Amino acid sequence: MRSYPVENVRNIGIMAHIDAGKTTTTERILFYTGITYKMGEVDEGTAVMDWMVQEQERGITITSAATTCYWHSHRINIIDTPGHVDFTAEVERSLRVLDGAIAILCGVGGVEPQSETVWRQADKYRVPRIVYINKMDRVGADPERAVDELRTRVAALPLPVQIPMGREDGFRGVIDLVERKEIDWGKDILGMDFEVREVSEESRDLVEEKRQKMIETISETDDSLMQKYLDGEKISVQEIKGAIRKGTIGLKFVPVLYGASFRNKGVHPLLDAIVDYLPSPVDIPPVVGHHPRTRASETRAASDSEPFSALVFKIMNDPFLGNLAFFRVYSGKARLGSLIYNSAKDEEEKLSRLLEMHANKRKEVKEVYAGDIAAMGSMRSLSTGDTLCLKSRPIVLESIKFPEPVISATIEPRSKTDHAKLANALAKFTKEDPTLKVMQDPMTGQTLLRGMGELHLDIIMDRMEREFGVQANLGKPQVAYKETVQAPAEGEGKYIRQTGGKGLYGHCRISIEPIARGKGFEFADKTRGGVLPREFISDVETGIREAMEAGLVAGFPVTDLKAALLDGSYHEVDSSPIAYKIAGSLALKEAGRKARPVILEPIMNLEVISPDDYLGDIAGDINSRRGRIEGMELRGGSRVIRILVPLSEMFGYATVLRTITQGRGVFSMEFHQYEKTPANVQEEIIARIEGRLPHERQ
Repeated sequence: MRSYPVENVRNIGIMAHIDAGKTTTTERILFYTGITYKMGEVDEGTAVMDWMVQEQERGITITSAATTCYWHSHRINIIDTPGHVDFTAEVERSLRVLDGAIAILCGVGGVEPQSETVWRQADKYRVPRIVYINKMDRVGADPERAVDELRTRVAALPLPVQIPMGREDGFRGVIDLVERKEIDWGKDILGMDFEVREVSEESRDLVEEKRQKMIETISETDDSLMQKYLDGEKISVQEIKGAIRKGTIGLKFVPVLYGASFRNKGVHPLLDAIVDYLPSPVDIPPVVGHHPRTRASETRAASDSEPFSALVFKIMNDPFLGNLAFFRVYSGKARLGSLIYNSAKDEEEKLSRLLEMHANKRKEVKEVYAGDIAAMGSMRSLSTGDTLCLKSRPIVLESIKFPEPVISATIEPRSKTDHAKLANALAKFTKEDPTLKVMQDPMTGQTLLRGMGELHLDIIMDRMEREFGVQANLGKPQVAYKETVQAPAEGEGKYIRQTGGKGLYGHCRISIEPIARGKGFEFADKTRGGVLPREFISDVETGIREAMEAGLVAGFPVTDLKAALLDGSYHEVDSSPIAYKIAGSLALKEAGRKARPVILEPIMNLEVISPDDYLGDIAGDINSRRGRIEGMELRGGSRVIRILVPLSEMFGYATVLRTITQGRGVFSMEFHQYEKTPANVQEEIIARIEGRLPHERQ
């Protein structure tokens, strides 16, 4: 039997820019909820949630770790997500299965670039969130600016539910505006002892003013509260909390809290806010999917009595248990030994192992219920985004979309004996990580490893050696270019071969045209009157897709293209699937030559923070890298420059920026979009591929 009602479950993520204090805050939550007896520290490499060796060495979060804790009879499932842009897929997959999130901002840095990225990801999945402004004890802490940036940079409506008591060295605690109480940690180092008292005389006017503003904001989203407010009636604490909860879940505003997690201040009220304001599974609309065969829409409510449905959001390779699949149960329940159906792959298998995860530790459980996040021994061909359900009541839930890799590098084993081990390791990593791709270079036949950035590939190489004992050489990172077309065109493909016996016959005519950037590929069948048997139409599409992978100009994959099958013919005896695949491929190549193909390059969002003195040198260097400055602002005495720049020009930028600014400048970079390369750059890329030029600047 379930030991807690589904209304008392909170599935939350902790998300933020790198180094804002996500993992430190999670470690404090685990300590205060009694899950750990000693606080782990990121700086010392002892954080429970950063359990990978690479995470402890580098002091950053790489994988999204899952854990479970309890607070005031509520079960809280927490996913601590990475802040580094190279591991954005971990954030994406986590947000897909969460009901709520804590967005942590640095009290000094405010809304930083990766904060914006994860905020947009949370908007996409409509995840309600609360904001925790951390590092209030740091020199330069400016909570008011951080709150303003929530309005200006991510278009949120902040609702401060606390007032910080002091800042920098003088930060002692917070004043709770809902209950009109001061929570003062004083100088207690562990954060266990704090005083809750009535608001002091000198703060009373400020508290009443801020509380009034808070009630005004929340009453705009709650009619009964608005009426009471206008009539001047007394509004109870429970009514205020209920209205804040309703507005938070409805994405009307985001409650804002303050703290200094490293100094153990502010975490207890944050835990209360998770329980009070973030949604339970029943507060979220029923999950929508479709029937795998009829395609009819299906819904599942968060109830144990509904048919079982769950989404796999992460595959992890465990050295002792093999593949583990993390999943979120949306409806129903599943018991050890029961049959589970993978509707995406049409496979059924017995549930042989169920685990409640705590970072890399685990506890065996016999049953999982609606709202749970758990792990299981992986089924044969399970992958991220697959739906688990009952075969008698099948459903396919919306899968998870991941960003495309932007850099690639050649990879080869150091010895011939390691070839098989390298292939095995890469197969396991690509199953775990959907943003990691392995492919063959069509020109050289070498193996290419594609990822989200230099750090991403660096971590993979490190893990390969430690976990699989494979030593491999990684070439210099290259940009993952793409190709597209700029004009509509038509092409015809004929593949006719006569041999002694049965021949091969495939013939089609297609049109292609460009579509909006980021749309990928679309295919339409515009044939009339059965000129082609239906079974060959999908073969033409497959042929077009395969030809797109080989490229039109320089061997890079083609994207943002719509293809339509216009006409074709067939032979009663000789027509075959392979012939139509080849015909589709030939048709695309012919149409592509006429459609003004062009190379696309990844453009990055770059944010440079530096003292004003170096502004001219930074701008000059950015111009030389084909960058364009989009905006500037002052932040805490430093100049913040926002820039769009091609990734191909950014290798080795960290060293250059250090030199220009005498070590005082810092930068962060994330993918923006693919854009057309200038003609001279395209010529250089083609010449380099053909071996006429040395390699691009590294």
